[in-house]
Amino acid sequence: MIIRPITTAEEAEEVLQVELTTWDTDPIGAVPVHLHMALAKNGGLLLGAYEDDRLIGYTLGWVGLRDAHAERPAAEQLKLVSHMTGVLPDYRDRKIGYRLKLAQREWALARDLALITWTYDPLESRNANLNLHQLGAVCRSYQRNVYGSMVDRVNAGVESDRFQVDWWIKSERVEARLACVPHALTRATADAQLLNPATMGTDGHLYPPAETAPPAGPRVLVEIPARIQALRRSSRELTAAWRSHTRALLEALLAAGYQATDLIYEPDPPYPRSFYLLEQTDEN
Repeated sequence: MIIRPITTAEEAEEVLQVELTTWDTDPIGAVPVHLHMALAKNGGLLLGAYEDDRLIGYTLGWVGLRDAHAERPAAEQLKLVSHMTGVLPDYRDRKIGYRLKLAQREWALARDLALITWTYDPLESRNANLNLHQLGAVCRSYQRNVYGSMVDRVNAGVESDRFQVDWWIKSERVEARLACVPHALTRATADAQLLNPATMGTDGHLYPPAETAPPAGPRVLVEIPARIQALRRSSRELTAAWRSHTRALLEALLAAGYQATDLIYEPDPPYPRSFYLLEQTDEN
């Protein structure tokens, strides 16, 4: 597999096809080819992952501002905004998304940028594992329904709440994660209070608790569904209940000075479970 910039309209057409397949959407809801090309030719970053000359994944980003409303020179607050990263279903679990992110980092470092940001659904355990656990990013911002109603079949039917990822690509945290420095993390080693233990229903689904415990220390755990896409397909109502539950809990924790720093995934029977680790810390 190779990763290289996408520079022609013909290649951007292939990106469109990957997008349609990845998000199971219609062309009306996809990023048009002309916008891909406008970004790619004006300082944006459009990278494709190719295997045997077939495009199997891509990532799209552009240079933006850390605070679009700050009255400071733009050159003092530049960052790379990573907006979309998609991989064809048959090629997932091969670390292609991870390698695309590393390529973004190399591009940003070559331009002396220190920060890359993007958003993802905080209920997506798979994405949380990549973003926080593998890449070493952190989350300090919860954004409600940031993209409005979405028409693709991955996101439709539930409000588009998002975590903003802050990936400080020059930080010690990121350097250690990318160097694969061991950081074995379990619920036991995390030494953190679980605020919202889920319960298994008779229908085989995990349900959020009616009440959550107040945080009593600098490290807490927040449980999320381990397989949210399967839950979306079987119960939109329960998916919406998890959205409402985690929205209230995560917003309160972030407002109290916590940040999401890692994800714990337990694949063991009787059912898989996922937990955010949130910490009160000033570390990037």
